[in-house]
Amino acid sequence: MRARVSWTLVLAAFLALPPFQRDRVEEMGFGAVFRTKRMRVDPTLTQALRSRWDTEANAFVFSWGHMIPSLEDVSRITGLRVYGKAVSDYTYPCYHDIAERLLDLPVERRSSLVPRVALQESLGQFEAGKNVGESEDEYLERLARVSRRELASEPGPQADLDLCRFSSSFLFDCLSASDRQTSTSGFYPFLQVWAYLHLPALGRGELTRPGLVPIARRWESRRDTRHLVDQLERLQEAIDSYPYLDVVWQPYLGEGDEGQPWLAQARPYFGRSVWLHALYLVLPLNLFLTQRSLGFRQSVVEFPVQDRFRRPGRSFRGLHDTTDWRERAREQIENWERKGKSVKCTATTDDAYLRAYALKYGGKVYKSARHQVDVAGEVASLRALLLSATHDREAARRETEELWIELESVRRGAGGASTSRGGESDRVSLQAQLTAAISMAEEAERHLEDQERDLRLSTEHAMDLQAQRDRYQGELQTTRGDRDQLRIRAEAAETRATEATGERDRQARPAAHPDGGS
Repeated sequence: MRARVSWTLVLAAFLALPPFQRDRVEEMGFGAVFRTKRMRVDPTLTQALRSRWDTEANAFVFSWGHMIPSLEDVSRITGLRVYGKAVSDYTYPCYHDIAERLLDLPVERRSSLVPRVALQESLGQFEAGKNVGESEDEYLERLARVSRRELASEPGPQADLDLCRFSSSFLFDCLSASDRQTSTSGFYPFLQVWAYLHLPALGRGELTRPGLVPIARRWESRRDTRHLVDQLERLQEAIDSYPYLDVVWQPYLGEGDEGQPWLAQARPYFGRSVWLHALYLVLPLNLFLTQRSLGFRQSVVEFPVQDRFRRPGRSFRGLHDTTDWRERAREQIENWERKGKSVKCTATTDDAYLRAYALKYGGKVYKSARHQVDVAGEVASLRALLLSATHDREAARRETEELWIELESVRRGAGGASTSRGGESDRVSLQAQLTAAISMAEEAERHLEDQERDLRLSTEHAMDLQAQRDRYQGELQTTRGDRDQLRIRAEAAETRATEATGERDRQARPAAHPDGGS
């Protein structure tokens, strides 16, 4: 029953609602979303991210590992409520009668959609097109002004109908995926801002209003005037070669909860693997794949695989029958009510995970560094280990610098005001401890530098061997082709020679006399 209504039109309808209606939208938990107002769509970024989405793991796959938008991301970026009862009741194969009764609009029987124009006009948006020379602000203001004249200004049956129509245009379009599939589309500001926060080096967003909440209000997408095809190609390359150390796994460490009352009830769901519930859809949030987003190192885990029969236990849908989700998804609903399962980790390095990850996804995620097919995954595995070693070495370097800063601070204190003999003794002891810690940290850093250098050389050597193997395979294929051509030519020549011999024998045979004599 979904019609395609743009975010700008939905926002204009919200701004046109009278105050009592806006209060009702606030009570429904959607007020914070509409404080986001407008954001320029970045279809290039959305498409580039969607190409990295793995439907088996329900996660993005990058060269540095899995990444998954979490419930904390949703809560902080959009202000949407991510707590409460699971979306679980009956769903039906046909909503014609329900839609007509609730919306008082005609429903297309063949497509099950409320006509887009009819839904827009029911909200007072008769001229939804943007005029020539009209700015975005002027366009939004005009839409809201026209809608305001058509919507009920006092509580009553018509106001209830207005709210139903508004909710349909919002819930069933802007906050839902298309084509009845798990998708990374839907409310596009969320995905864009998620990328701005976690992958800032892509440079696709601009922080224009720091400090506002929800976080989506702080950002604007940068305008890119290049052709979309060129944008997408460059962005894909930028993601392929994205610096591992520039990935921001925990963007909210310095964030408070001020002005975000919804966080208090949402927090018990953060950092947990849990089943998510939506209309027609139940799917797992596999946060155990992204332990680094919780401040851990990533341990080796069993990667989810597609269940060809879609048995409960994997993502599953119900589209064509009347479905009681309280029965069909009973186990998953109970999981939600228990707030899922806490993610824990005791790993001290990402190496084992990255080896397994590279073997599964290497040919898919390590595209820019080499174009050969790495059948066994050796090069991909080495690249993954190199990324991990680079990260460890950089962390050791930062730790050493912090220790030096602390030691210099202690030394400056020693040169200042006089202290008692006991205080001086404590300071000398602290300096000795810091000096010893710095020595150990520098030794660890040198060890990691050696490891990184060895891995880099091994990776380069493996890539050279891979290139040589591919070249030899190409030459072998060429040789086989030449050999086949020679064989075909030889067989053709042999056939011609046989035919020529037969013809010569027939010509050399004496002709028989008419009377039978010799």
